[in-house]
Amino acid sequence: MKRSNTFLAITLMLTGCSVGPNFKTPDAPGATAYTTKSETLLLKQLIALGKHIETEWWALFSSDAVNKLVHQTVGNNYDLISAKETLAQAEAMVQAESGTLAPQVSLGAVAGAQKYGAALFGPANFSIPPFSYYEVGPSASWTPDLFGGAHRAIERQQALADYQAHEVDALYVALTGDTVAAAVDLAAANAETEVLARLVAEDRVSLQLELSSYAAGAATRQEILTAQNRLISDQALSPALEQRLSVSRHALALFVGRTPADWTPPDLDLSNFALPQPLPVSLPSELAKRRPDILAAAANVHAASAAVGIATANLYPQITLSANMMQEALTPVGLFSAANNAWALAAGLTVPIFNGGTLTAEKRSAEHAYRASLAQYRQTVLIAFRQVADALTALAHDDQAATNMQNAFDTDRAALDLAHSAQRAGAIGLLQLEDAERAVTLAELDMIRAQHQRTLDCVRLFVALGGSPVADKPL
Repeated sequence: MKRSNTFLAITLMLTGCSVGPNFKTPDAPGATAYTTKSETLLLKQLIALGKHIETEWWALFSSDAVNKLVHQTVGNNYDLISAKETLAQAEAMVQAESGTLAPQVSLGAVAGAQKYGAALFGPANFSIPPFSYYEVGPSASWTPDLFGGAHRAIERQQALADYQAHEVDALYVALTGDTVAAAVDLAAANAETEVLARLVAEDRVSLQLELSSYAAGAATRQEILTAQNRLISDQALSPALEQRLSVSRHALALFVGRTPADWTPPDLDLSNFALPQPLPVSLPSELAKRRPDILAAAANVHAASAAVGIATANLYPQITLSANMMQEALTPVGLFSAANNAWALAAGLTVPIFNGGTLTAEKRSAEHAYRASLAQYRQTVLIAFRQVADALTALAHDDQAATNMQNAFDTDRAALDLAHSAQRAGAIGLLQLEDAERAVTLAELDMIRAQHQRTLDCVRLFVALGGSPVADKPL
């Protein structure tokens, strides 16, 4: 009994001693900036580096319609619902894996009939008539986790659950970004449609003026054809614009969990999108702590690290302890008689000696998988830095483009004012005035496109930065 107690104490002491590497979150790049010095100078007035997004990032656009759309997406999108269920599944698997550490107890019962042959007793030529037998009782088994393989398995399962949680966050960021981007696309297409309708109306007026001038002998056939070609060219822009409207509506319907035929988007006006100034941009050192895809990649590295521990533990001996206590009888009535008690205790030892190199190969495979996941983590971080840098430089160039478009619009407006004055003074005709009005309309169209691109790049920046704080995301 003393030796048994000593053995049990040693077993309990060894249990939980895990072999294999202990996971440490990989170091992120020590970059202090997202862009080069020259690019950073362009951004100086546009961003507030080191400032966090304190609320739902799309709320920074100050659009009630967009806020409602995003909340509908978060509540009704089936991809997000599926991802949350997959997360719940992963968390349940952690509990299931944790249960393997505890002794496994079960209750068994057997009822049977048996007949032994005469040869069983050899030359005695003795036989036993057929008989029935009954057994009932509990049994228990326990495999002490001597080298931490079971603990590593739980650790791996928890890392996989963490990975899935971050995948839910990543999908949340992507969906909210796609929803806002589709809303911006729809608003821009609405604005361009309105301006294009005015442009086509001006083309028709110009064509009528050319026809009147031709009838009066003041215009040529070539000028009429030029006006007709201008009208046809501008009308040809309409189908592509209508398709953009349809694609944006269909995308929004999908995001909010509806079919395109039974859902109508809210009224979206591009002028109602207020761009936050300056844009809050977290520090590079914070990016790896905020972006869900980076956190998911780190969890994947953790799972691969634990798998190395599992493969290492499989190289070591395993002990299994088992016990059972049965009631055995030849009749059901005798099952609960004290005389029919039976019990057994056993301890088994399994030591891998030769397996054709399978276990060592599995360990090498796990180590290669770990290094692959580590490389993928570092690649994910680099991609994140690139996406932020791309969005920032795009915004800088968008700002320049928007300034140029505004200057062009102001110049065309001034030219139109002069044309009105000249026309009233009789210095120019209605055709020249129509040309000046057309130039203003085209400049307005360019301004809408510039604002559209700048707003989209702002959305991409917030998504690249990891969206809103994780605590604000409904999991």
